[in-house]
Amino acid sequence: MPYDKEELETFRKSGKILRETREEMRSFVKENMLIIDVCEKVEGKIRAKGGKPAFPCNVSINEVAAHYTAPPGDMSRIPEGSTVKVDLGVHVDGYVTDTAFTVCFNPEGRSMANTAELALKTAIDNIHGDMALGKIGGLIETTIKNRGFKPISNLTGHSVGRYLIHAGSSIPNVAGLSINKVRTGEVYAIEPFVTLPDAIGRVEDAPQITIYRLLKSKSVKSDPAKKMLKHIETIFRTLPFAERWLVGVVPAEQHKVAFKELFASKAIMGYPVFVEASKKPVAQAEHTVLMKDDSCEVLT
Repeated sequence: MPYDKEELETFRKSGKILRETREEMRSFVKENMLIIDVCEKVEGKIRAKGGKPAFPCNVSINEVAAHYTAPPGDMSRIPEGSTVKVDLGVHVDGYVTDTAFTVCFNPEGRSMANTAELALKTAIDNIHGDMALGKIGGLIETTIKNRGFKPISNLTGHSVGRYLIHAGSSIPNVAGLSINKVRTGEVYAIEPFVTLPDAIGRVEDAPQITIYRLLKSKSVKSDPAKKMLKHIETIFRTLPFAERWLVGVVPAEQHKVAFKELFASKAIMGYPVFVEASKKPVAQAEHTVLMKDDSCEVLT
């Protein structure tokens, strides 16, 4: 549903915090850097600017397309010559904005990243209220293929809302026959994903899970699990979170057992890491936009 003036100003504040953080982070990401340092730097900047992370900072490398954030104590590093996607989100009073950029330490990755940025710009330059979702996807797909690359067909952009990362509508990165349309006054994240022309061009679930979300309030047995669940309900509500954000909620020796109890009881769910099916590298670009009758306003 369309937002009122005060709500739109809150979206704009959220977008400003996110835009500043993204631009400050572009030169921060380096080869051999600990992934957890990137995640915590992004999240710290967001908080320092008066926002809150809408989801854990994703640092997804090479064939990993999305949904990797550093788990507690993560010692993994950014490899030399890699293609690194940094996906970050902010909420102010629940109003979510979402953006992403790709840092490349190889020429092929830079070409893919430039293509993702061009596809994003093409979508933004042409999108307007009442535009069919399939037509938007067609613009993105054509732009990517004209540059000699391939879109990821089963990753999409999405509408965002208050305490909602995915608010119902999906913006495809390939052409389709969908009669659904973007609506004036609503807020959407547009995010092309680009891979190599000989790739399968789809993602599949990896076994690893590093991002979680409250599923429903459950009756859990142990006191540490009860305390952890209460914290999740109060602080994160419907938004995704990282396990490392829970460190210190209960004594360290009780953390793992309490967390496993919440997951086993299905009080929380996990988002699998997404990997390109043929293990080819992926680049990404993303902005959040406010839809207007004949154009859009870029919030990020």
